[in-house]
Order: sequence, then C-alpha cells, then structure tokens
Amino acid sequence: MPEGPSILLMKENLQKFAGKKVVEASGNASIDTGMLEGKTLLEIRTFGKQTYLIFDEVSVRIHLLMFGSYSVDEQTKPDKNLRLALLFTTGGMYFYTCSVKLVDPEFLSAIDWEADILSDNWSPEKAEKKLKAKPEMMVCDALMDQDIFSGVGNIIKNEVLFRIGVHPESLIGKLPAKKLKELIAEARNYSFDFLEWKRAFVLKKHWQIYHKKICPVCGQKVIKKNTGLGKRSSFYCEKDQKLY
Repeated sequence: MPEGPSILLMKENLQKFAGKKVVEASGNASIDTGMLEGKTLLEIRTFGKQTYLIFDEVSVRIHLLMFGSYSVDEQTKPDKNLRLALLFTTGGMYFYTCSVKLVDPEFLSAIDWEADILSDNWSPEKAEKKLKAKPEMMVCDALMDQDIFSGVGNIIKNEVLFRIGVHPESLIGKLPAKKLKELIAEARNYSFDFLEWKRAFVLKKHWQIYHKKICPVCGQKVIKKNTGLGKRSSFYCEKDQKLY
C-alpha cells in the first residue's frame, strides 16, 4: 500500500490539472462518472493515504489500497483495471485497481487534517494526546493508526522504531515521556526523508531495518514477526530496540 509520501508525490504529478475543466470522465468505479464532465477541478488535497479531487459541489476520494496505481496523460493498464479516467484539454489522469468514492463538503469538513503526518497543519500535541488515551496499545499499532498518524505505513513504522530504538511490541503507556515525544517527532521526520528519497528514486538504499537480515548497528540477526492487532510484518533488532 502506498504510504503518505508516495501519495503526496502523486498529488504533485496531478497538480497541473488543478483549475482545469473535465471534458470526459469514464471508468468502472461505482459512481456516476458523467456528473463530473464539465466540472472544474478546483483543488487536489491529500490526507495520509487518500487523495481528494475537489469540485464545487462534490469531491472524489481516491484510495489506492494495496495494489492501486495511477498514470498521467496516458492509459497504461487495461480497461478492466481502470476505475476512473478524467480527461482535460491538456491531458488526463487515470486510476487503476483502487477505491473511488464521491464525498460531499460535510465529509471533508469532518476530517482531522491535523492528523496528516506531512501536512503543514500537523499537530504533534494532538497526536500525543491521542496516544496517551491508548496506553495498552502497542507502538506498532499506534504508528499504523491513521487517526493518529495519517499517512504512516509499514515502511515508516519499521524505520521509525529502529531510529528511536524501540521494540514494536512495546506498549504506549510504558514508554518514557522523552521516548514518546521521539516517536511522534521521528514519525514526521522520517516521512519527509521518505518523501525526498522517493522523489530521488533512492528510497530502498536508505532502509536500515525494513526487509534487512542483519542489524546495521550490532550485526545481530534481524527478527521478522507479524506484530500487534494488525498482524503487519515488523523487522527489528532485539539488542538495539528496547521492549518497554
């Protein structure tokens, strides 16, 4: 599943269509694509792993899920995979194997935009308050909680926990206050590092623990285990990441 930084890069690639009028809409998503024709794309906004194409009376929510993708100006996958295509006089955007839904302005206004890890509106104070309300939650689940860290995915989770030396099965309520603040700060810091590395096509070169077999710090074997309620894969070093 694409993580927040990848979605932000997608927004950058689609940004040239903001302010343009849709001349044709198609695709096999369960929406009335015809209602988008003739409408102007006012703005493109992202919230974590979700993208919102905002029109005057309605917006389209795009979620790439596990295997979704997109292309610009050219359809690169067969019609059976094409959920939505929006064509403009200057080109087009195409979304494949993803979730496409229509949402109204009230839905957008209810979103907690301060939870987006990459947003200028990001609120570390609000994140800390939400975390403290869930002392029995494992840190691996907390980082993947989109209500707290919108945009964080499994790569960011693993790399952040290695950076701060915390075992993924540690409980939020047992983390020292300093370590809790480190968790929040590094979730944002690493997300921006991810963004820059992804933009430069060098993300994998910078992985320290994710899908590694040997710890780069001590040389000990890296543990791979499905952790937390989400049972997502965690990679960690038992020597360099403390269990709280």
